[in-house]
Amino acid sequence: MLTVAVTGATGAQGGATARALLKAGHRVRALTRHPTSPAAEALRDLGAEVRQADFDDRVSLDAALAGSTSLFAVTTPFGTDLATEVRHGRALVDAAAAAGLGHVVLTTAAHADRGTGVPHYDSKHLVEQHLHASAVPWTVIAPAAFMDNYASGWTLDGLRTGTFAWPMPADRPLTLIPTVDIGAFAALVLERPGEFAGRRIDIASDERTPSQMAEVLAAAIGQAITHQRVPLDRVRHWSADLAAMFEYFTTVGLHVDVAALHRDYPEVGWHSFADWATAQDWPALLSTEATERRSSTRA
Repeated sequence: MLTVAVTGATGAQGGATARALLKAGHRVRALTRHPTSPAAEALRDLGAEVRQADFDDRVSLDAALAGSTSLFAVTTPFGTDLATEVRHGRALVDAAAAAGLGHVVLTTAAHADRGTGVPHYDSKHLVEQHLHASAVPWTVIAPAAFMDNYASGWTLDGLRTGTFAWPMPADRPLTLIPTVDIGAFAALVLERPGEFAGRRIDIASDERTPSQMAEVLAAAIGQAITHQRVPLDRVRHWSADLAAMFEYFTTVGLHVDVAALHRDYPEVGWHSFADWATAQDWPALLSTEATERRSSTRA
């Protein structure tokens, strides 16, 4: 039985990993800045030990990691900035090394080690490099584009009007993964450190073009959905970082050997885009988002 400290435990990737580890019978130490939040309480109800920890507070990190066998580490620039993500990632690696952990699994992004020029990929690669130089055994798992993002933000706004708005050509393939598969793969890696230590692995569950995604979403939602290519200039007006990412997806492509992953690690239970889309509660998603938007407009 492992005792795994999980950062980002109240978020998407950390939450999925915590749940996968708990299901497999391991002890989970969920690290969060907000230990009394509803997400933290939900993990506590599942059997996780919730610990308060802040990347900017080394004392809290040291206390949270003490006695753990391994660490699942995730960093993000969203809600902060790129420099903060790098600082937080390095602090987490240093704390893991000081604690003498037997294995650190860091999740970053597929192709982040390829000089993409995408700012939030480059920041993750800097954290990867710091991890490589540390004394702790490590594995980097690098997920492709998140399927879960298709049920939020501008994509959900477009689906409400029968449009799959996406900043890529209709026929350009994109590799995809749901967070549940990230969690399952992370748990597998943590359980088999001898097999995975010292490796960096891009991971994805499926590959689809925007046109195919629109068809899958239409079938899952039960209404006609048409792909509409969003101009990169419009994305750039909102975020130069995301515009650079979509430009990379379009010109270079986010290639991951999906078939090899399915062959080599069937125990992950990889989910296709259709599997993911069918499992979503679209009526609740659409109506809840619509209600929130109307309320904010009235306010």
